[in-house]
Amino acid sequence: MLIAADYPFLNILWSMIIFFAWVAWLIILFRVIADVFRRHDTSGWGKAAWLIFVIVLPFLGVLIYLIAHGDDMAKRDLEQARAAQANMDDYVKSVAGSGGGAAAEIDRAKQLLDSGAITQVEFEAIKAKAIA
Repeated sequence: MLIAADYPFLNILWSMIIFFAWVAWLIILFRVIADVFRRHDTSGWGKAAWLIFVIVLPFLGVLIYLIAHGDDMAKRDLEQARAAQANMDDYVKSVAGSGGGAAAEIDRAKQLLDSGAITQVEFEAIKAKAIA
């Protein structure tokens, strides 16, 4: 039976370091595979070749891919983040509408009052509703 006294602290520390390195390598491996599929400048044969290289020689394949395409990988990540931010901004604008708040509503009502489209009583009602 394995108890704590039989497993010294440095062995625990070394096991934790090895486990962390393994998890970090898996994360990098999956990011490289995802980037290979995300690329638009490479043909299907090029993507297949990179995947075979990464699967057959995993450590060497990932390191060579990061050396050869690390900058491009960062640019694609940045483009994807900007596109996601633009989509989010468009969504927020569409949901929020272009109301402009109470001041804009009162301003529109004042313009209608000045043009004679509404009466002073209607303007006061719109103003009271906007403020409330």
